[in-house]
Amino acid sequence: MKTLIAGDLFISESFKNKQLIDHFVEELFASAEYRILNLEAPITLDEPNHKILKTGPSLRTSEDTTMPYLKQLKIDMVTLANNHILDYGEQGLINTFYALDKNNIDRVGAGNNLIEASRPFTIEKEGLGIAILNFAENEWSSASKDKGGANPLDIIDNVRQIKTAKAKHNKVICIIHGGHEHYNLPSLRMQKQYRFYAENGADLIVGHHTHCIGGYEVYKGVPIYYSLGNFLFTLNAVTPDWYIGLILEIEWEKGELKTNLHPVCQEKGTFKLYLPKGQEKEEILNRVHSYAEIIKNESLLEQSWEQYISQKSKEYLNYWSPSSFIRNRYLRGALNKLGIDLKNKKGLSLFLNLMRCEAHSDLSKEIINNYLNKQ
Repeated sequence: MKTLIAGDLFISESFKNKQLIDHFVEELFASAEYRILNLEAPITLDEPNHKILKTGPSLRTSEDTTMPYLKQLKIDMVTLANNHILDYGEQGLINTFYALDKNNIDRVGAGNNLIEASRPFTIEKEGLGIAILNFAENEWSSASKDKGGANPLDIIDNVRQIKTAKAKHNKVICIIHGGHEHYNLPSLRMQKQYRFYAENGADLIVGHHTHCIGGYEVYKGVPIYYSLGNFLFTLNAVTPDWYIGLILEIEWEKGELKTNLHPVCQEKGTFKLYLPKGQEKEEILNRVHSYAEIIKNESLLEQSWEQYISQKSKEYLNYWSPSSFIRNRYLRGALNKLGIDLKNKKGLSLFLNLMRCEAHSDLSKEIINNYLNKQ
């Protein structure tokens, strides 16, 4: 069964009824038997008072805006385990379920509680049973025992989910929303964790969230694609990688997995989606292959990670410098304006996210440790 897996999709209201999808993209999706992408925002028009307290932007879209694009691409399923799916609370999540179910689009990775969110979606085709699991790093969307949300990244629970799914199905695909934004490589922790999923029964691991394309590796026979990047994301950005993504084509032939990557691009400003050709396509694929060379070389991956830590050090040390340590009232006032204040919920929410989100924690621990060791 030929299946396409794409990265992050978010359509803002200003792009309602626009012609954004090139016919070559449409033809590629039409050629597949099953099509999956990550729906990066709840489908809801609820009042703003449903917006949750969080760091970062709050995203939402409407059924009238997003559904025509999903229909045009013949999307069969969306993954919902991501850091924005709960931006407008549990009611926004319920509204999303309703819109998808009404339009006969399958979903995985979120539910009205943790048990529902962790359930795999199963595809049965030509005697092959495929279970799809979807996890997201722990930011603002994680489900719990009695709260709706996304299936959280948890190495113990996730491995149990993989093993349970593998006992009942021939193949298990893990689609993971995580990683470091605008960084094209995995952290050492991330690589170790994804490889552990492969060791415990995952047959394919696919990542997104970073808003940039990443590399891949084949570990003990299991392909791991660390980031497909954005697919269609109608927010402007300063980084060129924002407008470049990958579509992963997979097909099992007699039990053997065949994969192929299709670069996909958005025009800056218009966000029109097209398949690059010639030199543009070759340059994107060469970049992906160069990241793969780094990933399979432990020394090079460590060097790249250390360089990234160095680039992010000032930013993260500022995050972790509480205003209570600063005696100058003018500096305290400046920090308060930025929302970094231990005395208010917004400031505490920043610290909470830095601690519990795996990507933020990776950087925070390394940067603080380096800073302390230099003193």
